[in-house]
Amino acid sequence: MILRRRFLSYGEARDFYDGWGKRQDSQAHYEDEPVRRMVEQAGFGEARRVLEVGCGTGRFARRLLEEHLRQEASYLGLDLSPTMLDLSRRKLAPFGGRAALVRTDGSPRFPVRDGVCDRIVANYLLDLLSESDIHAFLEESFRVAAPEGRVCLVNLTHGPTVSSGLASRLWSAVHRLAPRRVGGCRPLDVRPFLKGGRWRVLFEEVVVSSRLASQVLVAVPAKLADNL
Repeated sequence: MILRRRFLSYGEARDFYDGWGKRQDSQAHYEDEPVRRMVEQAGFGEARRVLEVGCGTGRFARRLLEEHLRQEASYLGLDLSPTMLDLSRRKLAPFGGRAALVRTDGSPRFPVRDGVCDRIVANYLLDLLSESDIHAFLEESFRVAAPEGRVCLVNLTHGPTVSSGLASRLWSAVHRLAPRRVGGCRPLDVRPFLKGGRWRVLFEEVVVSSRLASQVLVAVPAKLADNL
């Protein structure tokens, strides 16, 4: 029997991450290296406005504001979990008006005007979303991207080595049986979602850390890519 993959509803995802809270940062052992690679390739030093969708505990945002963004740059973080937003507010309080946070209903709709974001970031978010919501996320990213904007993505993916391949297959099997046990996330290849002419991939890499594989992607709207 083939089990049809089920995704957490927005309410289920909110409840899970409200309960998960600070433990989100315990995943740094496999998340930090892929995220570091993304930051190296994304050119945050050139950005004036950064949007992060699924900001979690604010650990990534604090690092961006401390180490990579210019003093005049601003940051907006979105999340559906009140607990995660509370944790983010504490971490980002020292940055005052440079950092803002907004609670969403979980749907991939951004409370942002067209064409104003220099970087749109999603760290370990798309692997939580259904296929239709991934498409909607990318449509919204295209809408809000500034003329030289970039979408910057990190997500769990299928392992390229023996050990990481086994880990990703086990993770995927658990997700099919009980998605809540893995926070609703599963190994995913995002590259096919970027096809269709809207985006051009500038950088792609699979990073294995703690036997878990992560896909790192940086893409730009196609018209810009033609000029790069």
